[in-house]
Amino acid sequence: MTHSEDLQSRLTALTRDLMLIPSTESRPLERNRCFEFLHNHLDHLSCVQIDYFDCHDHRSMVVRPRDCARPDILLCGHLDVIEHPQPDCYRSRIDGGRIYGPGAGDMKGQIAILVELLRSLHQEHPGIGVGLALTSDEERGGADGVRYLCDDVGLRCGLAIIPDGGSLNDITIEEKGVVHARVSRSGREAHGARPWLGENALELLMEDLIRLKAHFARFWPTEDIEEQVNHWFPTCCVTMCGTENTTPNRIPDQAAAVLDIRFPPPRSVNDMLAELTRVLGPESQLTALMTAEPTSLDPDSLFCQVTEELTGKPVRHVRASGGSDSRFFRQYGIPVNLSRPMVGNLHAIDEWIDIESMVTYYHICETYIRRKLIS
Repeated sequence: MTHSEDLQSRLTALTRDLMLIPSTESRPLERNRCFEFLHNHLDHLSCVQIDYFDCHDHRSMVVRPRDCARPDILLCGHLDVIEHPQPDCYRSRIDGGRIYGPGAGDMKGQIAILVELLRSLHQEHPGIGVGLALTSDEERGGADGVRYLCDDVGLRCGLAIIPDGGSLNDITIEEKGVVHARVSRSGREAHGARPWLGENALELLMEDLIRLKAHFARFWPTEDIEEQVNHWFPTCCVTMCGTENTTPNRIPDQAAAVLDIRFPPPRSVNDMLAELTRVLGPESQLTALMTAEPTSLDPDSLFCQVTEELTGKPVRHVRASGGSDSRFFRQYGIPVNLSRPMVGNLHAIDEWIDIESMVTYYHICETYIRRKLIS
């Protein structure tokens, strides 16, 4: 077996083993089991120190060279995956050179790459200035993970590599800002047979949401949207909506919905909250659940150069409609290289990651680190 075949086998096996652990938000014991599993892959390295940090029931693992609080390069990923209603779906299959299953591309496959990369580098160059940070709350905003590590623990590095955006030749240079917010309306309860005696909070809320949808619709381009070209405009999605009502013949007096808003600069979080408040009107109550400003990532030109060399294709600098943990590093001026192997159907049961591109991405990171720290 060649070195490349051995690497592919190891990355595939580790990814599939990780996918068997349903490390979702509702399963804290499984998230911790995932940490223990990864710890077992690294604790033979005598030249590194493994530390755990807990914030609000979310654990993070930080691996650094001994006596090195600030590694030159920090590999960063999250092991939490999206919750699916089918409890037996957390498994994988291989088809057409891809690993399919929940978490394959977001981001158990990338964690396998980071862990193997860290292990290999420290075995060959003990104490090299490369660390690893794994968190367990990225899918719910990252406040207890990378934010906590940066703001409260004081984690710092020269540069972060986060394989959670872009693609193999698409390196992210900018991300939209995010507002997750709850909007609620009050009414007056009544019997469903006599609606004239009440005010239906759910219907009032629906009117507000329709008005909000019309407001954001005017930002959409007239042509078909291409993800890397003309998506750079504000969007708003209703992701949850309902009441606490459990009686079919009772008009609800309370209703609420959750919004997911994405926006590019020059808008800010305060701008978007003010805009939402104005469009919804004074009768609606708006509560921010999670916010993030638009982020510029400042990737290293050497990383772009290595990517082009190893893929034989030009790099595209892209802007992302989604967000990542990059924003927490950027608040401290830490540059971020944000790209990843080829992935698809993210957050779906048939999510996938391309195996050959996993090997290529591994070699991109390995070559970049060697040139940056050793050559």
